Parts: sequence; structure tokens; C-alpha cells
Amino acid sequence: MEIILLERIEKLGTIGDVVTVKDGYARNYLLPNKKALRANEANRKVFEANRSKIEADNAARRTDAEGHAKNVDGKSVVLIRASSNAGHLYGSVSVRDIVDALNADGADVTKAMIVLERPIKTIGVFDVKVALHPEVAVTVKVNVARSPDEADQQAQGVDVIAAMFEDEAAAAAATDFEAGNGEAEEAAPAAEAAPDEAEA
Repeated sequence: MEIILLERIEKLGTIGDVVTVKDGYARNYLLPNKKALRANEANRKVFEANRSKIEADNAARRTDAEGHAKNVDGKSVVLIRASSNAGHLYGSVSVRDIVDALNADGADVTKAMIVLERPIKTIGVFDVKVALHPEVAVTVKVNVARSPDEADQQAQGVDVIAAMFEDEAAAAAATDFEAGNGEAEEAAPAAEAAPDEAEA
């Protein structure tokens, strides 16, 4: 379906561009959300007649979004979640979780603004894009951890899961080393006793 864009849409075009998209995308998303018009003669005339107003409204919304961006850009939120020893979450972090955490921190964002490529299913620190306007996007950090202490460590750049495995490996190596020394000490007296038996 050919449509006329009423705002900039990533990977499609800017205001006034006539582009071809899949019918379902146009009918289910672009047209109902007033992001585009069907590209027919009547709509072209309506668009051209209202172009300056549409562009002025867009510029006003972009200015508001740029002001809002200062309040959101670079924010960091902590989400405490249960996970396996390997760091895999029981469940996942959803867009709603991120919105609730950001809004609790005074960000004032909606679910539609969060751009999450895939659900977050492990602990760690993730950069998440927030599109405040089609032409204004900022990045926030989402710190997913099992406890506030781990969240603090991750915020300082520590890979908590790798560190935990290193600690476990070190503890196992120490145990093996202690066990090895004990066996060596037991073997030594037996070796000393052996020559006497040979003389007898």
C-alpha cells in the first residue's frame, strides 16, 4: 500500500514522503495512529494544504521532546530479579518493568517510547533506547541484578556472574590443592618404611 507519512518513521522516511509498505502494517499501525495517510489524490491535496501546519506541529512536539530528553537521557534504573546461578532470570524484564522503574525516578515515559530489541533474560547492565519523538531518542541504563549489592558491583563494571564462577573455581582449586598435600604427606611415611622391609 502507498502511504504519505505524517511524521518521520525510522527506516521509512520523513514527513511528506510517499512510501510503499505492507498492507497490514499500514492498516494496523500507521493509519490508526495517524502516522500516515493513504496515498490517493484527495489525501495528497489535503496533505499539501495542511503541510505547513503538520510540519509546525511536528517541530513543536520535537522541541518538547528535546526538553524532556534532558530529564531522561543517561538515567540508570535497578531491577532486582531472581535468577539461576548462571545468571538466567526466572522470567524476563518487560517494557512495563522498565517504564515503571523510570517513572518512579521521575522520567515520565510511556510503553510506546521504549525500544527493546529483545526481552532481557539475564542479569547485567543493558542500554535501552527511549524514543521520545520520531527524531529524538535517548539511552538509559537498566541494571538487572539479584541484590542491591550486586547492582552496585555491576554499576562499577564488575561482571558478577564471571566473578562468582572465578571464586568457585578458586575455592575448588584450593580444596584440590589441600587434598593433594594430605595424600602426599601420607605417602611419604610409607615410602620411608619400605627400605626397612627390604632389609628384613
